[in-house]
Amino acid sequence: MNRTAENNALWSYLEEVVDPEIPVLSIVDMGIVRDIQQTGQALTVTITPTYTGCPAMDVIAAAIRMELMAKGFSPVIIKNSISPAWTTDWMTEHGKQKLKAYGIAPPNPKQQVCSDELFAPHEAVQCPHCNSWHTSRISEFGSTACKALYKCAACKEPFDYFKCH
Repeated sequence: MNRTAENNALWSYLEEVVDPEIPVLSIVDMGIVRDIQQTGQALTVTITPTYTGCPAMDVIAAAIRMELMAKGFSPVIIKNSISPAWTTDWMTEHGKQKLKAYGIAPPNPKQQVCSDELFAPHEAVQCPHCNSWHTSRISEFGSTACKALYKCAACKEPFDYFKCH
């Protein structure tokens, strides 16, 4: 991420652009914005999807363009970059806290098991409602493809878990 003192204002403008699938998070919180380059009033913003084929990327690109054009920048060029692949490590800690407060379990700090065969069924996920670790996966996919659906045995509430990648 290329964030310098000279372009901090640009980054703050993009903190106003929310993720359309998780409206409590900005695209900066998500780590989607990788770089901002300015040449005069022209801007090039490089973004990385949370996964290849993410349907929200067109909406995000349009929202970035509208936000920055409203601030007087033109043209605004959006570049999509899939390499390196997005990872939950790019999410801000503040963003992860917002996820939990919203009722979505944030990604675990690191993968807990190594085998793909063992990964999903045995990963411990903390309930965002009551903080219990006594949870189980109901479905590999939750409200979006980047989330899994879990249920807490303690408070009985279902919740989405933002999958690590």
